[in-house]
Amino acid sequence: MEKYLWILLVIVAGACLPVQTGLNNKIGKVLESPIHASFVSFTVGAISILVFILLFRIQYHAGSIQNVPTFAWTSGLFGAFYVVIAIMGYQKLGVPVTFGLIVTGQMIASLILEHNNILVAAPHPINWARIAGVGLIIGGVVLIRNF
Repeated sequence: MEKYLWILLVIVAGACLPVQTGLNNKIGKVLESPIHASFVSFTVGAISILVFILLFRIQYHAGSIQNVPTFAWTSGLFGAFYVVIAIMGYQKLGVPVTFGLIVTGQMIASLILEHNNILVAAPHPINWARIAGVGLIIGGVVLIRNF
């Protein structure tokens, strides 16, 4: 049962992305800047996480922060790039195409990372079935774009 709950939560989290991007797009239009809209989004997100930490009294070991690998600190750069490009893609390509392409990029990157055992729990070699899965996603984007 717990697995199904997590599947549902992940689907809901995925559904939040186009809503978030739409809201960021509105902010970007008012501020006339997708960069500033992204800054607002990250600021509200950071404050929300801080409130969550304080409400639920979530602890962490401050000494362990020095053990974080240097390259891991770049994760925020990926998030910032994603948010800015999503806002801009939303305006230029529309919602379904933008998010279809985002999912395509996520799947391609996931296959490469798993195949090479980079930043994953366990390696999983690329095979024709997995490549076909990405092809189906790309086909879906083409169908959405053209019809």
